[in-house]
This record gives sequence, structure tokens and C-alpha cells, in this order.
Amino acid sequence: MAPFIYSEKNGIHIINLYKTVNKLEEACSALEKIASSGRKILFVATKKQAKNIISECASEVNMPYITERWPGGMLTNFVTIRKAVKKMSAIDRTKEDGTFETLSKKEKLRVDRTRAKLEKNLGSITSMTRLPGALLL
Repeated sequence: MAPFIYSEKNGIHIINLYKTVNKLEEACSALEKIASSGRKILFVATKKQAKNIISECASEVNMPYITERWPGGMLTNFVTIRKAVKKMSAIDRTKEDGTFETLSKKEKLRVDRTRAKLEKNLGSITSMTRLPGALLL
């Protein structure tokens, strides 16, 4: 961090904005290169202040995003995450083909709760079929 600190006043570090702009432009060009090659960029924002902004921006450019709790193993155990996404789409298929209506009231409630939980945590990454090319925090 030392090269990016301009000065220190009253124990507070002041960031050198000229160097910061250069690095932001460098990161922007790297992200453009990744996106133009067809790879996905996963946007991550779990802070309350950034959730809406990230979800809107990522949806606008058709990229996956995480705004809730980070699912454990999202990158290291992607196969399991894909299984959960497939489970969510299987629930949707059962609702469409009518087999959902044959379930008892209790089973319907359980399936609906499972679907809602999966949608909340993984709903925005349903289009992700492989690991993302980059992660933007």
C-alpha cells in the first residue's frame, strides 16, 4: 500500500489519486479483455450499501452476481454449487409439468421453502456453467 499513499495527516492516510486512477484504468482494460473473450465476470457485493447497485449493473450487462451470503465452496467446489442450481431448475420443471400438484401440502411447503432459499443464494448465478474468468469485489 505504501506506493499509493500520498501523505498522512493526524494518523489518516491520504491515497494518491493519480496512481489510483492508473490502476483502475488498468483493471478496467483487463475486465474488458475478459468480457470480450466471452468469459463471465462474477460480481460480489455482500454489504448492504452495494447490493442494489451491483445487482442492477450486473443484470444490465448479463453477468452473474452474488449479493447475499457467499456460498462456501463457490469456487473450489463448483460442481456441488452446480448441483444446487440444477436442483432449483428441477423444482421449476416439476411445477411446470404438474407433478408438483400431486405432492401433499407439507411436501409442497418444504419444496417451496427449498426453492426460495436456493433462489435467494444462487438465483443470479443460474447462467454460470463454469468458473468465472474474473471476480469483481
